[in-house]
Amino acid sequence: MVKLPDTPEHNRVKEFVSQFRGDKGSLIKALHFSQGVFGYLPPEIIEYIAQELEIPASHVYGVVSFYNFFRTEPMGEYEIRVCLGTACHVKGSKEVLETLCRKLGIKIGGTTKDGKFTVSTVRCVGACPLAPVMVIGKEVYGRLSPQKAWNIVRGYYEEERT
Repeated sequence: MVKLPDTPEHNRVKEFVSQFRGDKGSLIKALHFSQGVFGYLPPEIIEYIAQELEIPASHVYGVVSFYNFFRTEPMGEYEIRVCLGTACHVKGSKEVLETLCRKLGIKIGGTTKDGKFTVSTVRCVGACPLAPVMVIGKEVYGRLSPQKAWNIVRGYYEEERT
C-alpha cells in the first residue's frame, strides 16, 4: 500500500484523487492534476493514483509514457523548445537541436544536472519565416545557427551571474 508523505503538495493530490476512488475513467484527470501540482509525475504519485483508482500500476505507467504531455522527470527552470516543423527542419533545426543537447550534456526531453534547462521539440511554433526557431519560456528566437542558439542559451547563464 502506497502512503504519501504529509506535505501540502501530496495532500492536494490525495484530496483530489479521493474524489475518484475506484473510477478508472478518471485516470487522465488525476494524472493531469498531479502533474500540475508537482510539475511532473514522481513514481510515488503514479503508484498512489494506480492504487486509488484500482488500476494496475503498469497500466498507469503505460498511459504516462504514451502521452507526450506527461513527464516523469522534473522540468528545468527554462524549457528550450526547438521547432522541427518542415520549414525549420529544412533550414537546419536538427543541427541546432543536436548542438544544444551535446553542449548541455542531455538528450531530448532531458534536464541539465543543475536544473536550469530542459530541451524538447515541437512540430511548429508558427514562426516559419524565422526558421529555424527555438522558444525559451515565452521568447521566440529565429534565424538560428547552432552557434547562435548556443550563444542565446549561454546568455541565460550569464544573466544569472550579473
